[in-house]
Amino acid sequence: MIVIKRKMTGRGPALILFDWGTYNGLSKLRVAAALGMKLTEIPPYDFSRRARSPEYFREYRDFASKAFTTVTAHAPYYNVVSTDRSVMERSWRALIQAARMAREAGAQIFNLHLGWRAFLDNRDLEYAVEFLKRLVKEIEGVVVSVEVPYTRRMLGDWSEIKAMREEVGEDRLIVSVQLENVWMYEKGVSETGAFEQADAETREDYWREVLRKTLSLSSGFLSLRFSQVIGFALGRRILKKRVPLGRGYPSLEPLARALAEFMVKEVRAKDVPVSMHVIYTGPPETKYQDTLQLYTAIMKEAVRHL
Repeated sequence: MIVIKRKMTGRGPALILFDWGTYNGLSKLRVAAALGMKLTEIPPYDFSRRARSPEYFREYRDFASKAFTTVTAHAPYYNVVSTDRSVMERSWRALIQAARMAREAGAQIFNLHLGWRAFLDNRDLEYAVEFLKRLVKEIEGVVVSVEVPYTRRMLGDWSEIKAMREEVGEDRLIVSVQLENVWMYEKGVSETGAFEQADAETREDYWREVLRKTLSLSSGFLSLRFSQVIGFALGRRILKKRVPLGRGYPSLEPLARALAEFMVKEVRAKDVPVSMHVIYTGPPETKYQDTLQLYTAIMKEAVRHL
């Protein structure tokens, strides 16, 4: 997880270009801090384990508040919409409880996937908005970020998130762009499985447009995530599997170039009042090495524009 952070002091462009880090349980916070990371994310499994007491999250806050600039939290993977109202309400209660614990742990952002569509009509969006309105009331002071999906079978495309922000409040709800998800969605990879062909066609101008759209649906934070993926077929569905950096798609190089230029010229130089973060979300076995590699790739390009 890399975080590009601007301190909003009102005194012109920030001296610090970005913070960086990864997702960590409480036991790994010292590792992340020792490596110099300045952002941590509470992983989704911390909210679905019954053994996680309120004290666990208070301990998380106590350590993170001293070692990290930014704390984010990733909600557990529950579908927000269901054709069964009782199932849907249970999911809502679980997500709201997770958000309360995230706030207890000092999280500034609560990130979630809306999940699969249930009705395949406007009711999916309407129920999602109903839930999000309820959620933001429960966690004052915390921004909710909604991830763009990688397939049209899931809720949360650009237009839907724009509509959600209009209903819920643009200061409380922002887009969270998992960059490989957007790439799969917009390039049609989730339908065709043509990862290699789509990657060969992806240039910096594509990523610049993605970043522009992200900024238009952001307030306070500009939230980006990244890991490389490969695909596999499950029946007629193309699903993704996250892999270590350098072993999947999309390629890092054009993304790093576009991101570095964007954050220096379009955010920092123009003094846009957002804290921009890029969260590495790859497999846990190599997450620290990969986060360092991602940080280095972006900074090698950023230094050319400074």
